[in-house]
Amino acid sequence: MPTFHGYAKSGNVSGPVVYANYGRVEDFVRLKKEMGVNVSGAVVVARYGQIYRGDIVQNAYEAGAVGVVIYTDKRDYGGDEWFPESRRMPPSGVQVGTVYNGLGDPTTPGWASVEGCERLSNEAVELSGDAPLIPSLPVSAADAEVILKTVVGDVADGDVYPVGPGPGILNLSYTGETVIAKIENVIGVIQGEEEPDRYVILGNHRDAWTYGAVDPNSGTAVILEIAQRLDKLQKRGWKPRRTIILCNWDAEEYALTGSTEWVEENREMLSSRAVAYMNVDCAVSGPGFDASATPQLDELIKLAAQEVQDPDNATQTIYDSWIGSRNSVEIGRLGGTGSDYASFVQHVGVSAVDMRFGGGYPVYHSIYDDFTWMEKFGDPMFHRHVAMASVFGLVALRLADEEVLPFNYITYASELKKSAEDLEKLGHSIDVSPLIKSIEDLSTAAQGINKEKEGIKGALKVREINDRLMMAERAMTDRDGLSERPWYKHLVYGPSKYDDYGSKSFPGVDDAIENAKKLDTKASWENVQHHIWRVSRAIRQASLVLKGQLR
Repeated sequence: MPTFHGYAKSGNVSGPVVYANYGRVEDFVRLKKEMGVNVSGAVVVARYGQIYRGDIVQNAYEAGAVGVVIYTDKRDYGGDEWFPESRRMPPSGVQVGTVYNGLGDPTTPGWASVEGCERLSNEAVELSGDAPLIPSLPVSAADAEVILKTVVGDVADGDVYPVGPGPGILNLSYTGETVIAKIENVIGVIQGEEEPDRYVILGNHRDAWTYGAVDPNSGTAVILEIAQRLDKLQKRGWKPRRTIILCNWDAEEYALTGSTEWVEENREMLSSRAVAYMNVDCAVSGPGFDASATPQLDELIKLAAQEVQDPDNATQTIYDSWIGSRNSVEIGRLGGTGSDYASFVQHVGVSAVDMRFGGGYPVYHSIYDDFTWMEKFGDPMFHRHVAMASVFGLVALRLADEEVLPFNYITYASELKKSAEDLEKLGHSIDVSPLIKSIEDLSTAAQGINKEKEGIKGALKVREINDRLMMAERAMTDRDGLSERPWYKHLVYGPSKYDDYGSKSFPGVDDAIENAKKLDTKASWENVQHHIWRVSRAIRQASLVLKGQLR
């Protein structure tokens, strides 16, 4: 198939070429303010590597560009040798992907996309603010080099290419087809024996831009392995305490559509019954275990990693290699929209975890992400796949079987404190004390419920404590959502307005700060204070839920 961007705007545009580095907000600010380059009417050439491609297109549009070409730079993805001799992207390789900035079906924002439902018109979708408004195309490093040779002008510090504009003129033409297509999620259920109305959900998507050996088939293999292991346990007479739901999502590559529509359709059931969501996507792309989670799951992940042998070193556990020489492990957070956990965490407020071996890999979203690449470079003996299934499965079993949910909100409070302390340096008479006080209250509530768990007796009391542990995450959400982005309900973890991959703590506060830096007015800084109060109130609500007390 020809390479293209999912949801790209059709159009035929022409203009002088402007090179915009990674296409970040700061790159366009540098072009305008430091280098005197006018992007209006230009076709921007930018490289992948720092932010989500849809945000590159949006940033270029806001700077006045009429079109965008995005390429994979040799400095980020290539090298002197490339696949099949090395794991690096060949000069002819192209990374494809979506450029839509929302989640789910663009015609059904906030409600489930099912047959016969209400839908927005194509015109309304374009006006929503999430659809790209200028054409874009992905190209290879080799093609980009030909384009960039036509550009002259100053070279930005630390870069190698002139920024332009021109004198090269680029004609960009793209015609895409807009259709409503049927997708199918595959859902498997193992009914819980004692608490069938409490759900532990495991998910992975199966659609891929090309062959998808890493993304998503390494994750699919892990989920299928876990399903087989659970089947063996059932044949021995095991039954989970809580219901386990195995989900195979469709259309993830088109803005997480499969999982998002399922979450929207089942929002109220999930809000009242979902214990946790476990996601695995690019499960294996190389050595080195890594995880991201909502913080109350941190200790559980560490314990599971201590019980599984490191697939690359038989003398130690995964945890041993993970901790390395740092004396601690760093667990990421789930504020970005890079995979199917997004709807669970950011729309409903379900605790979640995402795991992987390896990190970003150079042939991502290209035709070279195939079985040969995986067998030669990603996991030559496929031991990492087996180890991932073991860690992932252990966490799932403990969430499903332990009488008292293995959540620890002390970790949550510690994480929030770190993020709050970063805000203390803002100046502009911003008062962070309400946020600090609410986090202290959360820490006290977390210590209290941990003590309650120690001497717990009786099924009703166990259920009541588990409900408090489960629902505290929901309290971090707000029905009104983030300003200008109301679909995102979580006030602690959500994407950056200018980078959907970026995982932000207090995203509403960050958006307000970025706006205040631009406007630098009294009202804009007062808006920052307002959003600090909003987050403080949400955290306070979580404390009350953990305490199980009315005020």
